[in-house]
Amino acid sequence: MTQLPVQGAQVVSRIAGLLRIVGRKPEGSTLVELVRESGLTRPTVHRLLTSLASEGLLDHEARTGNWVLGPEILLMGSVASARFPLEEIARPSLRRLAEETGESAFFSIRRGFETVCLLREEGSFPVRSFVLHEGVRFPLGVASAGTAIMAFMPEAEQDQLLDNWTAHSGQFAAGHPEGVVRENLKKTREAGFSVNPGLVLEGSWGMGAAVFDPAGRPSGALSLTGIEPRFRQERRDFLGRLLMEEAHRISVQLAGPGKEL
Repeated sequence: MTQLPVQGAQVVSRIAGLLRIVGRKPEGSTLVELVRESGLTRPTVHRLLTSLASEGLLDHEARTGNWVLGPEILLMGSVASARFPLEEIARPSLRRLAEETGESAFFSIRRGFETVCLLREEGSFPVRSFVLHEGVRFPLGVASAGTAIMAFMPEAEQDQLLDNWTAHSGQFAAGHPEGVVRENLKKTREAGFSVNPGLVLEGSWGMGAAVFDPAGRPSGALSLTGIEPRFRQERRDFLGRLLMEEAHRISVQLAGPGKEL
């Protein structure tokens, strides 16, 4: 009797993990990718994917062979959006940032020890960075949004991640050595905004500013991404000021009744 809840929880955890992996990219993921990233066996992954597809939570595209999010996910998301009025709160800030800077603007939120990109607004500059898009997840401390959020977390929470940094950062560990991350966090606290100097992808830069919930906790971040020449030192103060102004604007709105991330 005591074994059933554990088994059930394990299945739920595995299903949630697969859904997150599939949801990272609009084009979905192949079976091989899902096996590799989930760490599960191929038969287990295939069985779970088939069950999810039968419930409408996933679709299997015959042309590409990819597994993609299904229509039931869209319906659930539509219902959930009523509790998280992100379009109403964050979209205006993204539009202003994109219009004033020409760069692509993003809104990400914290979920556990990760950031999840939820909204994007393209800028007018014709050359763009495609590192970030809706659904992309990064470990906290990686990329500009994750750095902006982590920098203002309680010191004990930061130490928890930094003390196990290689495991936490995973595939991004090589580009984000612990010493570099610590220095970036320090600079972010001093400046109020973060700078990612091409650590995720060479030549693709980003800047971010944390959004705070009513309790003063960093719960999300606005960020701008683009190519390195667009983030020269003489322009960073201008971009950082805009990011902080819009992040503050969203933080104030989140302090209103019934608003949360």
